[in-house]
Amino acid sequence: MNYYNEIKEVLVKNETYKKVKDYSKNKSDLNSYFEVGKSIVEAQGGEVRAKYGNKLIKEYSEKLTKELGKGYTYTNLSRMLLSQKVATMSQQFYNLTWSY
Repeated sequence: MNYYNEIKEVLVKNETYKKVKDYSKNKSDLNSYFEVGKSIVEAQGGEVRAKYGNKLIKEYSEKLTKELGKGYTYTNLSRMLLSQKVATMSQQFYNLTWSY
């Protein structure tokens, strides 16, 4: 019996499981951030950059931090809003017509 190979196999399976788990967590985070960004855009009347957007994000940040704890700073919510800009740019990229 080769104990080294058994030990290695157990550790490799564990590392694989952790990566799959991390991937799932990251995917969930990205989906959540996208949905938050989408809601912020809708709250701003459909504009990614509304005149009162900074005030709205600051207000939401303060409320979320009080109710859910740290991690919902103005900067973090702004980054979630940025996901909408990236999504819009990516949609525009894929909608381009390519010709020779």
